[in-house]
Amino acid sequence: MSNPPTAAGVPEELERRLGVSDAVVIGLGSMIGAGIFAALAPAAHAAGSGLLLGLALAAVVAYCNATSSARLAARYPASGGTYVYGRERLGDFWGYLAGWAFVVGKTASCAAMALTVGSYVWPGQAHAVAVAAVVALTAVNYAGVHKSALLTRVIVAVVLAVLAAVVVAALTSDATDTARLDIGSDASVGGVLQAAGLLFFAFAGYARIATLGEEVRDPARTIPRAIPLALGITLVVYAVVAVAVLMVLGPKGLADAAAPLSDTARAAGVDWLAPVVRVGAAVAALGSLLALILGVSRTSLAMARDRHLPHALSAVHPRFKVPHRAELVVGAVVAVVAATADVRGAIGFSSFGVLAYYAVANASAWTLTPEEGRPARVIPVLGLAGCLILAFALPVSSVISGTAVLALGAVAYGIRRGLAARR
Repeated sequence: MSNPPTAAGVPEELERRLGVSDAVVIGLGSMIGAGIFAALAPAAHAAGSGLLLGLALAAVVAYCNATSSARLAARYPASGGTYVYGRERLGDFWGYLAGWAFVVGKTASCAAMALTVGSYVWPGQAHAVAVAAVVALTAVNYAGVHKSALLTRVIVAVVLAVLAAVVVAALTSDATDTARLDIGSDASVGGVLQAAGLLFFAFAGYARIATLGEEVRDPARTIPRAIPLALGITLVVYAVVAVAVLMVLGPKGLADAAAPLSDTARAAGVDWLAPVVRVGAAVAALGSLLALILGVSRTSLAMARDRHLPHALSAVHPRFKVPHRAELVVGAVVAVVAATADVRGAIGFSSFGVLAYYAVANASAWTLTPEEGRPARVIPVLGLAGCLILAFALPVSSVISGTAVLALGAVAYGIRRGLAARR
């Protein structure tokens, strides 16, 4: 698929710098982030002893989404992810709706991650720290995606080290009791579904690999390898951490925990580890925020190229080869939201938008032919059904606000098309 030409008739293309390991690291930086520090407690509150069932369900839906996204990204290796796939396979409106859901939902995710940084680094000034983090990471992204990948690699290493320390402390403690796992004894179907929807927030980062399709070397080979690798590593890490925390705190203790991993360290008798976990949580949130801003700006670039967003945002920096105007605008919007928003509401709203985005991805993958690399039919069917079920199992406030914002986007699309027809 070719890119729209500039005024001079020469396409403005991003530079292909990322290999498989870089793409995997960016995916890990998006998934192994603040979600594991923040999503376990509300998921346990929803599902109780069914937390691990919710994690497994979220992983199945994420796998289907990842497989559909990987096949589509190999076919359409351009910035924009499902915005591009929906437009090419289902029509302009569905691509636009996916892009709208992604940009709005992930902008909320960016704000949630920035506020998580603030709450761990300086709780009394969480909003100010959040804004400062957004400004700093926008500057890093502006300097080029390769520098972003290098920083993400460092962040992932730090977070994995912290999580490993918590797991070892928990599993070697006298406070550990396997009876606390008690999987599913007091769980309801609705609770497990809601937990899966909340935990999906932590899995959704593999989309970042697909949205970087225009900056990946040999995308037909790199993207289908990088997405399942990143997802598989993340699932193993999350499952091990969730089991360790449950064995120490139990479902009720986890549900009531304000900082689950720090509380696990204290309950395991390793008090010195608690402040280390706080630092790890802040670093994890920074990693997620870095990759989120990267992905939102690339989808904004693709939508601007098609004039669904202001066309000025489609500019690519002549030196750094990044969509610099889109990155600056995304950074500014996220900073404003981070200065005013509530982190819990942002997570639910983001989950609804992202699940809607992947519903379009699965519907798009269904239309692929065997020659185009179509996955097994059951994959997009399960993915689409899973996305819709989990989206509407979220808290009512998230469902209402998410539906309203999607409807607003659809109305805006209709108005724009009507004005274009008149002209």
